[in-house]
Amino acid sequence: MLTIKRLSIDDAKILIDGARAKAGEIGVPMCIAIVDESGTLIAFERMDGGKVTSTIIAQDKAFTAAAARKATHEYNAVAQPGSLAFGIHTEVGGRLSIVGGGLPVSVDGEVVGGIGLSSGTPQQDMECAQAGIDHFLAQL
Repeated sequence: MLTIKRLSIDDAKILIDGARAKAGEIGVPMCIAIVDESGTLIAFERMDGGKVTSTIIAQDKAFTAAAARKATHEYNAVAQPGSLAFGIHTEVGGRLSIVGGGLPVSVDGEVVGGIGLSSGTPQQDMECAQAGIDHFLAQL
């Protein structure tokens, strides 16, 4: 039998709060998705002004980060033409994201979920995702 650590809805709200605060600070309304360790959506928020297309992108970034146990920007680095991982973003029905902004959420070295943000530049999305994780870890 497996014992699985998983984010709760309260954990997801804390992650969203931290990401939203950073998004407000930089002035970019974001779409914020939180998934459990399997990549299944727990919570989602589209800030007023968050891009419509970013609703799915944020969820796919969070899915990728949790399910693959890897930041989406790490996939980008290895998914270039000529690389053995080129085209990975077309796998899993196109759900794997190689755009920065998806980060795994780890507690005690174990991935318990993922956070994905979209609406800003990849760098802005990454900063806000990290802010959500930092806020969450500060609560533990």
